[in-house]
Amino acid sequence: MLIGVPREIKNNEFRVGMTPGSVRELSAHGHRVLIEAHAGAGIGCDDPHYHAAGAEIVDSAAEVFARAEMIVKVKEPQPAECALLRPGQVLFTYLHLAPDPEQTRALLASGCTAIAYETVVGAHGGLPLLAPMSEVAGRMAIQAGAHCLEKENGGLGMLLGGVPGVAAAKVVIIGGGVVGANAVRIAVGMGANVFVLDRSIERLKQLDEQYGAQIATVFSTRESVEAHVLDADLVVGAVLVPGAAAPKLVSRAQVTQMKKGSVLVDVAIDQGGCFETSHPTTHADPIYVVDEVIHYCVANMPGAVPRTSTFALNNATLPYTLALADKGWRRALGDDAGLRAGLNVHAGHVTYAAVAEALGYAHLPAEEALRH
Repeated sequence: MLIGVPREIKNNEFRVGMTPGSVRELSAHGHRVLIEAHAGAGIGCDDPHYHAAGAEIVDSAAEVFARAEMIVKVKEPQPAECALLRPGQVLFTYLHLAPDPEQTRALLASGCTAIAYETVVGAHGGLPLLAPMSEVAGRMAIQAGAHCLEKENGGLGMLLGGVPGVAAAKVVIIGGGVVGANAVRIAVGMGANVFVLDRSIERLKQLDEQYGAQIATVFSTRESVEAHVLDADLVVGAVLVPGAAAPKLVSRAQVTQMKKGSVLVDVAIDQGGCFETSHPTTHADPIYVVDEVIHYCVANMPGAVPRTSTFALNNATLPYTLALADKGWRRALGDDAGLRAGLNVHAGHVTYAAVAEALGYAHLPAEEALRH
């Protein structure tokens, strides 16, 4: 298969779809890889690294899209990239379609086959291609939140862990999954006063067994969310409904009642955000203020640490990329129900139920799409 890797063009996005190591593996399997010039510069992998691994370096994204049978990316295709996709071409990347009607329309119009990292399911459950970036984002959420609490950023002027004789900040983490667990790890390490909310008693038990008295676990209800958010110094939104828009767990009215100078970090912003006052921001302009509450809602948080993020992502995606290349997308999806769950769009049809429901499209099940 001829596989194309364009340079990412989203604002301040320095990750790249493949590392030289991944290119070398694909080359060893008899596949060819086209990579746009300077695509890996942001992670310290220059064109000679890719050439040595077996890639062909091309000058433009247009050539990558025009020649490749499968496009491997990191972030969702931007409008200019969607215009380059064509019927029969496979796109393998993060999509996050449920809160993004414009991208969905563009992918449908292209006629391509779009497989989303974030809805691929592992052999034992879980979301193996989302997990690496969730780990990074969860850890970064506390780092970013601590920075936002500094006075120059409009925050309360608090040190997250306090000092002897001065109380630590209260950190409330809504969601105890991969993002939440990684946020807990960093917040505990920084000495914060940590509360984690989740609807799964089993998950709360696991966190309690791991951290004991270092954290407080709270069953998530409307009442408990409100009580803890209103008293928080830093709130991390870490909820996920796979492939669907995130639920709004904190209302505008509640934001109005929060401490002035407190901070909201919305890691769910890729799926529309879990705070009613959230809207996507960029690394270039990451924060805004609503009712004197600082909002950090960067839609590609792991992009701030692109080298770590790219290598972690490739560790997870490479086996799937190899399967798609070795077998072709139809057989690869037919053989692996978990990979089949990644199919979101095919030949002008929405093939993921949660996206169809969120955006009002008819749903063509992936099993049927394999026959088209």
